[in-house]
Amino acid sequence: MAVSAIAVSVQLTEGGDLALCYDVRGAADGMRIPAPRVSGASDGLWRHTCCEAFVAAVDGPEYREFNFSPSGEWAAYRFTAYRERDAGFVPPVAPQLDFRHTADGFHLHARIPGALLPPSGAWQVGLNAVIEAADGATSYWALAHAAAQPDFHHPQSFTLPLNIAKP
Repeated sequence: MAVSAIAVSVQLTEGGDLALCYDVRGAADGMRIPAPRVSGASDGLWRHTCCEAFVAAVDGPEYREFNFSPSGEWAAYRFTAYRERDAGFVPPVAPQLDFRHTADGFHLHARIPGALLPPSGAWQVGLNAVIEAADGATSYWALAHAAAQPDFHHPQSFTLPLNIAKP
C-alpha cells in the first residue's frame, strides 16, 4: 500500500478562514503526485491524488466541497442538498495552497477563505483524501465512510464539528 497514514489538522482562524494541513505518509515513490501547474480552479481533481474537505452548515442541507491537488490546482463547489450542485456557483475568492514533498510522503496546506464557507456559526466537516498509487490503483481515505462504498458527500461522513467561538 502506498499510504500508511494520513493526518489532518484543522484551525478556524480569527479572520474566519479555515486552515487545513494534510500530512500524507507512506512510500513517496508508491504514490502518483500530479506535476506542479499554475494555481487555479480545475474540475476532476478527485480522479487523481488530492485532498478534500466537505463543510456543511449544521442548520441546513447546504454544503461546500473543496478539492486540493498537489499540483496547485483547486476546486470549490456549492451544493444546496445531497449531491445537488449549484452549477451557477462561481467562487468569489480562491483558496491558498502550499505543497511540499517529504521523505515519507507529502504535506499540503490549504487555507479556505471564510467567504467560501456556508453561512453559519457551526459546521460539520468531512476530511478526505484520494490517493492514486504508482500502479494506478486508487484508495479513498476519510474520517468516516458512512456508506458501503466511499461517498464523501454522504452527510453522515461529515463527522468533525467546528464552531465559531463565542466571546
